[in-house]
Amino acid sequence: MNDYRINQNYAKALYLLASDLGQTKVVFDDMKLVGEVFKENHILNTVFNNPVIKEEKKINIAKELFSERISATSLAFVLYVVKKRRAVNLGGISRHYLDYYREKNNIVLANLMTAVEVNPEHVERIRDEVAKFTHKDVEMNAFTTNKMLGSFYLSFDTYLYDARLLTKIAKMRKEFRKNDYESRL
Repeated sequence: MNDYRINQNYAKALYLLASDLGQTKVVFDDMKLVGEVFKENHILNTVFNNPVIKEEKKINIAKELFSERISATSLAFVLYVVKKRRAVNLGGISRHYLDYYREKNNIVLANLMTAVEVNPEHVERIRDEVAKFTHKDVEMNAFTTNKMLGSFYLSFDTYLYDARLLTKIAKMRKEFRKNDYESRL
């Protein structure tokens, strides 16, 4: 069971701990890694979701995975969460920590999806425009997908700019269905 409130509370507690230790940025980078590991590894999620597998085994798995890759503070927190039988929540906790860190440090996350690789200069220009619009620092994720025919898709905060070709075609289809040009007899 993945509980939103639990994830939020643990993430906030981790932020407060990291803040007291002056390690919020280090823990931010660590939680990015933890989140990516849980997002990409279905088997790990299955193991941590399984109540039959003992916590000691899960702790050993977490130590093996993260002991050399994250800071001591983050590792201690991950192990604490596993001991408290909340291993299933680690992915959600890491996402909430990233969101909380961005909120506290006036950073907005922007995602740029394109059909073809974009020149880094263009990505920087888009980042600058988003920064001007939001008056915040921008953490830009730019990626390509073969599921788009052309143009781009940009999302940040609660804003979305959809310039995809498929979206434009769908809008044209909707307009043509109205069929305002047919004579009314």
